[in-house]
Amino acid sequence: MNTFQPGTASIPSSKVEISVSCRNLKDKDTFSKSDPMCVLQMSDSKTRQMHEVGRTEMIKDSLNPDFVKKFIIDYFFEERQLLTFSIYDVDSPSQQLDRQDYLGKFECSLGELVSSPGSKMEGPLKGCGQGTIVVRCEEVSATKDEVTLQLRATKLDKKDFFGKSDPFLLIHRANEDMSFTVVHKTEVVRNNLNPTWKPFTISVQALCNGDYDRSVQVECFDWDSDGSHDFIGAFTTNLRQLSKGPCDSNVYPVINPKKQAKKKNYKNSGEVHVMSCSIQQRQSFLDYLRGGMQMNFTVAIDFTASNGNPSHPSSLHYMNPYQPNNYAAAIQAVGEIIQDYDTDKMFPVLGFGGKLSDGTVSHEFAVNFNPQNPYCQGVAGILQAYQSALPNIQLYGPTNFAPVINHVARFATATRDGSSYFVLLIITDGEITDMQQTKNAIVMASRLPMSIIIVGVGNAEFDAMDILDSDNCLLRDSNGQVAERDIVQFVPFRDFVGGRYGTDIEASKAALAREVLAEIPDQVLQYMRKYDIRAKTASAAGVQ
Repeated sequence: MNTFQPGTASIPSSKVEISVSCRNLKDKDTFSKSDPMCVLQMSDSKTRQMHEVGRTEMIKDSLNPDFVKKFIIDYFFEERQLLTFSIYDVDSPSQQLDRQDYLGKFECSLGELVSSPGSKMEGPLKGCGQGTIVVRCEEVSATKDEVTLQLRATKLDKKDFFGKSDPFLLIHRANEDMSFTVVHKTEVVRNNLNPTWKPFTISVQALCNGDYDRSVQVECFDWDSDGSHDFIGAFTTNLRQLSKGPCDSNVYPVINPKKQAKKKNYKNSGEVHVMSCSIQQRQSFLDYLRGGMQMNFTVAIDFTASNGNPSHPSSLHYMNPYQPNNYAAAIQAVGEIIQDYDTDKMFPVLGFGGKLSDGTVSHEFAVNFNPQNPYCQGVAGILQAYQSALPNIQLYGPTNFAPVINHVARFATATRDGSSYFVLLIITDGEITDMQQTKNAIVMASRLPMSIIIVGVGNAEFDAMDILDSDNCLLRDSNGQVAERDIVQFVPFRDFVGGRYGTDIEASKAALAREVLAEIPDQVLQYMRKYDIRAKTASAAGVQ
């Protein structure tokens, strides 16, 4: 018997296929044209060193090559994956690149590539003074299908002494070694021997790794409050059979081998019937990016007095000339990845908890002091505005989150059609003081195309932030309304400083970015699916 552990099912990462073409390359050969080859290098997420991914074939005598060989690489939204495409004229059978003539290089991040119109970038080759490169990217769709399945059972065994059974199902996929991995657990239907479970949707990748003939095992249990669930029985099928929908061959005897061995006249412990089974192509995060969805990034910075006097080295806002403080490091870590998905790279930056020059305390002010245009150019612009604002703001308080959440929510409310998605980064040092108002704001924002990242800096206790993160149960507002989805991710920055990262601030930043951004693609998809928003095709998005 296998026990179900939520979150343990393996979810494959996205893979992308990169194609490369070049035009007007420099001719390095005296009596013929160049024989070009492309070499792709990519940064390692841990060491940040570049390593070779692969090489295309060499194309003989061509200054305008269209390379046939593609590069297949894993795509992670939460990492900044830097790519370098180097073009060489192959002059030697040696594998050593320094034995070939260098024709130039092109650099970009994978995030920039996948979010470019049509997932296509074109630019000049640097380092040789001639030639352009065209790089295209396409998601590898081994299987993007998902299956929606509804099951019911009849005449299940009665397992409870004072009542009927409380049945639920565990769905397992077969592994190559013939073991099984749980991929879905249904809800429990209380006190019912003829239960009907709610429809559920699961990716074909998770259910059978794209193999419609791979075994799928279904186990039925009687739920017990102490966790010692009673086994009722099981059966085995596959997705090809399930996809036939309701029919005689999709009525499955639920077999308990122990009872079968003991009782001569044993038939089954009930039957499970397929009520419906539909398979459709699932759209991915990359599909929405290719369809023109814009990622909008807003930063909110805590200017409360608990941060300490910015002129003192003990302050969390102290500007150390040798390395960024925690606020600047968090802005860099998240912003350097998010900015690749924003075409104009203009980001609003808000402050809260500070007393302004006119004596007012604000929890929603433009850090560049231009409320009509609070936008900053790129991560460098955000850091410049933050640094310039510190001498002109009196750190005050209290620590209120609701105003900046509602600020971003107003923009998200205006674009609910899937064309934009908003990410709010809140960096704070202390306990929140408007907890109920913040819960209300988050519950409202959970219905919008919006996610919230909270990074805690310093050594304060952050118990309230864990409540907002709501990994175990969805938030409720003051009226009892439940959030539609979990949109908050909280991490304390101190978890990424020291320890295995030591004093390596760059490694700490990369680890922080992976932690807080990993959930964003799923949160985007949850919103799109909740409101049945389909990604636009490339042609519909105006891509040529």
